Amino acid sequence: MDSAIGPFLGTWTLMMAAMMLPSAMPMILVHHRTVAAPARIRSELRSGIFVGAYIGVWAASGIVVWLLARLSDAVLPMYARPYAVAGVLLLAGVYQLTPLKTACLGVCRSPMSFVMTHWHPGLRGEVRLGVEHGLYCLGCCWALMAVFVAAGAMGLIWAAIIALIVLVEKVVPQGVTFGRVVGAALIAGAVLVAVRPEIAQSLSGNM
Repeated sequence: MDSAIGPFLGTWTLMMAAMMLPSAMPMILVHHRTVAAPARIRSELRSGIFVGAYIGVWAASGIVVWLLARLSDAVLPMYARPYAVAGVLLLAGVYQLTPLKTACLGVCRSPMSFVMTHWHPGLRGEVRLGVEHGLYCLGCCWALMAVFVAAGAMGLIWAAIIALIVLVEKVVPQGVTFGRVVGAALIAGAVLVAVRPEIAQSLSGNM
């Protein structure tokens, strides 16, 4: 992970766009159809603002990630880091099973309902709508991103795995159940890493 915040945020934003936009496409397409107008340029502008605001939420979350990473580097001795990874896996697994996760995921899985109930007029409204959708998405996926950073060290294979999990959760009919299965797997992984700390290194080193 880059120690300078500028390059890190650039990398983080690109990775979040690549990982999150595929699962956000149903919402983006519903929004685009909703704002469709004879003036195509204006429609594209409104959609672009919506998507930009959505990605902006994920970009801003990178500031928190960078600060926590710097804090971790400063206070965690090397021998304790596998147990920190186990803690992140446990936290993420438990969160996958919570009502808050289910509620946020439910919003992300219902694009038409979200657009209809959170609609705001004008270009400023597109920013607000994109930010609100981004916050629900962040509420849904922050724990998986914590796993991506802590266990996967932001590796490309981990990025693909997390992106696939998020996509299945959001678009597959049994996505909610799948998310709970993922939660159980993360809890099991936390126990395994706690018992065999060397696994934490292999998670990031091999992936």
